[in-house]
Amino acid sequence: MTTAPEATTYRLIDGKQTAEDIKVEIAAEVEALKAAGQKVPHLAAILVGHDGGSETYVRNKVLACERVGFESTLLRYEDDITEAELLAKVEELNQDASIDGFIVQLPLPRHISSEKVIESIRPEKDVDGFHPMNIGRMVAGLPALLPATPSGIVELLRRYELPTDGKHCVVIGRSNIVGTPVSILLAKNLEPGNCTVTLCHSRTRDLASITKTADILVAALGRPEFVTADMVKPGAVVIDVGTTRVEDTTRKSGWALKGDVNFAAVAPLTSYITPVPGGVGPMTIAMLLLNTLKACKGDVYPR
Repeated sequence: MTTAPEATTYRLIDGKQTAEDIKVEIAAEVEALKAAGQKVPHLAAILVGHDGGSETYVRNKVLACERVGFESTLLRYEDDITEAELLAKVEELNQDASIDGFIVQLPLPRHISSEKVIESIRPEKDVDGFHPMNIGRMVAGLPALLPATPSGIVELLRRYELPTDGKHCVVIGRSNIVGTPVSILLAKNLEPGNCTVTLCHSRTRDLASITKTADILVAALGRPEFVTADMVKPGAVVIDVGTTRVEDTTRKSGWALKGDVNFAAVAPLTSYITPVPGGVGPMTIAMLLLNTLKACKGDVYPR
């Protein structure tokens, strides 16, 4: 006879409030730059097509720029733009001295290579932190513009003062955008960091037996409610990166956002857990703003 996992009293990791705190800090720095007669950070975004999730995300970025006093530029294109045309626009932004950082919102239409576009962005303006130069510098422990979502996860652990030293962290999902970089950051000799990290993926065998050993579980695979109670060790810290739109006829919009974790079943087992929405998502935008501020000030790549 198996015994039900022991429940714990859990706390929510409030990414929305933490992101607001970071924005207040950034806004104060922007005011200081203005007072000193220095340049105000300028973030540009390229949006191709009309993907609903991308539309919302980019709109939130523009609003966040206004919130902290940045200049912002949104460049919109239909999904029939050619790869050559998009690359030409990227090069134009690379050469525009008034723009400190820019992003090309993913996903892109199938006829455009995301890898080629990412590699065409100058590393010092790559505020998404996706360029191989920034990834390589991160791996080598050099100053870099870090990928926004992974660095947001680490910042949440830091601000909630959650111990990571010597902890076993299991990451589900090996994408270049979240899973792989967060596994690297948490293994680094940093604070937070010094975790023993296991990186799992679609071909990992007996996944639940691994996730149940995790002190910190990061779910970043993009499958709604994939992580269930039998996959979580009581008292674990659970970071849910998933944001998938699922049909919900009870809502006016007709859809709801679901994370990769079955929150109702898993939360009572945890010590800390991020909600969806309101967890990791807001932190991604906050860290993007922080990267733009760093790019403007030349903190990573001297101007």
